[in-house]
Amino acid sequence: MPATAEDTYDVVILGGGSGGYACAFRAAELGLRVALVERSKLGGTCLHVGCIPTKALLHAAEVADSARESEQFGVRATLESIDMAGVNAYKDGVVGRLHKGLLGLAKAHRVDIVEGTGRLVDRTTVEVDGRRVTGRNVVLATGSYPRTLPGLEIAGRIMTSEQALQLDFVPDRVVVLGGGVIGVEFASVFRSFGSEVTVVEALPRLVAAEDEAVSKVLERTFRKRKITVRAGVKFAGATQEGDVVTVSLEDGTTIDADLLLVAVGRGPVTDGLGLAEVGVTLDRGFVTTDDRLRTGVDGVYAVGDIVPGLQLAHRGFQQGIFVAEEIAGLSPAPIVETLIPRVTYSNPEIASVGLTEAQAREVHGEVETYEYNLGGNGKSQILQTQGFVKLVRSKDGPVVGVHMVGARMGEQIGEAQLIVGWEAHPDDVAPLVHAHPTQNEALGEAHLALAGKPLHAHN
Repeated sequence: MPATAEDTYDVVILGGGSGGYACAFRAAELGLRVALVERSKLGGTCLHVGCIPTKALLHAAEVADSARESEQFGVRATLESIDMAGVNAYKDGVVGRLHKGLLGLAKAHRVDIVEGTGRLVDRTTVEVDGRRVTGRNVVLATGSYPRTLPGLEIAGRIMTSEQALQLDFVPDRVVVLGGGVIGVEFASVFRSFGSEVTVVEALPRLVAAEDEAVSKVLERTFRKRKITVRAGVKFAGATQEGDVVTVSLEDGTTIDADLLLVAVGRGPVTDGLGLAEVGVTLDRGFVTTDDRLRTGVDGVYAVGDIVPGLQLAHRGFQQGIFVAEEIAGLSPAPIVETLIPRVTYSNPEIASVGLTEAQAREVHGEVETYEYNLGGNGKSQILQTQGFVKLVRSKDGPVVGVHMVGARMGEQIGEAQLIVGWEAHPDDVAPLVHAHPTQNEALGEAHLALAGKPLHAHN
């Protein structure tokens, strides 16, 4: 049907996840008329089948561990069982409240929500289940889906993170295929809930995108937690017989499990959206953009997981704001990918920003590093956690990477991000007063040491 005046907007956004809704709200704040097309629920993967429900499970797992390990703190508690119905009710309650708040924000911003599956028919027009919505600008924010491997069908006891979030039982034995962020987070949850867990990773180490020293601590801690790590070995196949999945590896070994969690990364949702037909350039399904997130088709932008790079909700969120400001003519500064913070919410937690030591050597040549062991931090001792804060600086230059591992270290990423983002030297951070006793002091101590003033640290 032809577009009407009511269906003509300044911005039409395809996808209502972190990138899409952030773009919509910011564009509306800047006085633009906005339509947001969403085929499912506002909030997308992150809110409904990603970050939020996963982290709720991880918190429930932490509570289980606290009960199980309470005696070391002089508290005699026992862990009776994991009630998955109760865990899911808690998780779904968190998601429900956030979803309700998001719907309220959309209404307050006067963003028109168009429900249905959208498809780009030309550079200014999106067709949504037969209705045409036109915008001077179109923003692609369709997100990602859990990948599988060729020949590995997702069904029954073989599932991705999306089905795993709806489990109504705790499996006795779990194989996690993939040792990236999603894989190690779910491995951590299942182990805390009492499952026997094996992580299979084709690459030589877990969380291979992180600094190598971080991977070593994670693997060592996983082994202490009796999580089996099979790194450097490839998956060959899987068969199901009744409630048992048999996983075959290329080294000839097999593993029987009650559940196979496939966590081999996420692919871009771009098929069947009419993108190539309109002239949008795709690379293995991802939308290629310039540093201003323009697709090459005039007036068409892309944000979030469909743009090559880190698949993180806060990256998409920031990109959405950037594009809204770009469309409104504010000329915002481009987002620097290396300054995007990364957190893995496993036990132990991993938090990093900037370059790894290996990357820094490639970019800067000569570098200096320092690892501050959390054993010297009072709050970390109280929490009974181990790990470190590792700093990477260019020789006599600013800090270009911060890498942290240990309980609750994700909470330290804020200051770390400012240090790297503002190109601080260790001498700039060393005089700052860090509250005692906090884990945040570990960042301060690490910078004191790298500035040549180690107090509690020693080489």
